[in-house]
Amino acid sequence: GNNIYYKITLLLSGGATMLCMRWRIMGTGPPAFTEVDNPASFADSLFVRAINYNYYYSLNAWLLLCPWWLCFDWSMGCIPLIKSVSDWRIIALAALWFCLIGLICQALCSQDSHKRRILTLGLGFLIIPFLPASNLFFRVGFVVAERVIYLPSIGYCMLLTYGFSLLSKQAKKKKMLAAAVLGILFINVLRCVIRSNQWRSEEQLFRSALSVCPLNAKVHYNVGKNLADKGNQTAAIKYYREAVRLNPKYVHAMNNLGNILKERNELQEAEGLLSLAVQIQPDFAAAWMNLGIVQNSLRRFEEAEQSYWTAIKHRKKYPDCYYNLGRLYADLNRHIDALNAWRNATVLKPEHSLAWNNMIILLDNTGNLAQAEAVGREALELIPNDHSLMFSLANVLGKSQKYKESEALFLKAIKANPNAASYHGNLAVLYHRWGNLDLAKKHYEVSLKLDPAAPGTKENYSLLKRKLEQLQKKGDV
Repeated sequence: GNNIYYKITLLLSGGATMLCMRWRIMGTGPPAFTEVDNPASFADSLFVRAINYNYYYSLNAWLLLCPWWLCFDWSMGCIPLIKSVSDWRIIALAALWFCLIGLICQALCSQDSHKRRILTLGLGFLIIPFLPASNLFFRVGFVVAERVIYLPSIGYCMLLTYGFSLLSKQAKKKKMLAAAVLGILFINVLRCVIRSNQWRSEEQLFRSALSVCPLNAKVHYNVGKNLADKGNQTAAIKYYREAVRLNPKYVHAMNNLGNILKERNELQEAEGLLSLAVQIQPDFAAAWMNLGIVQNSLRRFEEAEQSYWTAIKHRKKYPDCYYNLGRLYADLNRHIDALNAWRNATVLKPEHSLAWNNMIILLDNTGNLAQAEAVGREALELIPNDHSLMFSLANVLGKSQKYKESEALFLKAIKANPNAASYHGNLAVLYHRWGNLDLAKKHYEVSLKLDPAAPGTKENYSLLKRKLEQLQKKGDV
């Protein structure tokens, strides 16, 4: 007896501890959900809420019985709301409650005590673990979630097994019953294999959802994002547009679509989408930054600056935004502001190589070679394997006539990125200045082979060839 009390106390203590930990993680308050997560819970009508909650229960029950419609996300209009009793989906509710009431009556009223015990236990395992996901006690952040039927499946398996045992006792053709059960098992194993293969890659998983939830904007968004990540922008645009059509307030889809259009130089449409995104969600920092980039490209510098600062206001630690703000200031010849913005980017993200690189290049171009060298060395200490930083610092050292160190950095950069024409071209210029004309000739030729239109390289190579010809003539004399 004492042992049982000890186990119960242990279970209750463990459960209470886990609940407290979960409460602390949640910030001692329930999480905030939006209408797209669970539209039924935001319906004004109690009738609409109740009828849709019950429809969700019937869908969960159907997934237990026949797990064929599987989707990684069931939100964003995947399941349209039932708003009237004339909707044919009401039949699913009636079927669910007819079965449940029948089972409950059997569990309570059957004269067979074994049957009552099995049915009570099975229904308990089926219903009780599902209650937290039922919307009865608090709003949940999903419509259907396959994960919430893992525990209820224990009760389902108990009821199914008990039902099969009753049928096997009463059925005259037991072989046919066994064959039917084996057939169902085979079909479900096959479905499991198919679904497991769909989980092997993001693309397969996202595409598999298109046939299950074609009205789900998030499904189209994820397919589009996956295609964009693979460089297929044309196909990505199609899916992003569909996501925005299905959910005209889907700011993340607008932001990503605006980004692609920006890269394709379709700036007017990109600006329209990004402006709409920040209008819908004023604290959407990424959209503000991207809007600033588009406005900068349209040469509307004041608006771009304001957009960047709005992005930073909503996301204090935003190194990429400081980087783009620095580029804006550089375009306006506000060099001190540009350097400060890039310095902020590197403080927030020390491995931000683009910000470091732009600082070195700006200081180099404005004749501050000592400062450019100091920044370059600082950057390489933090990001020692970045070939673009090696290249920029090598240029500075070459101008400072530190030829040996400059050569070493150029060679290291070329080793890391051997197909960069500018690396070979600038190393050739270094050798040209240094007087190593044969090596200069070699690297000019490599640079022109990699990029025949490399700016300045043809002219420098022509100058070198003339110099070599003059030296050869002097030698012949």
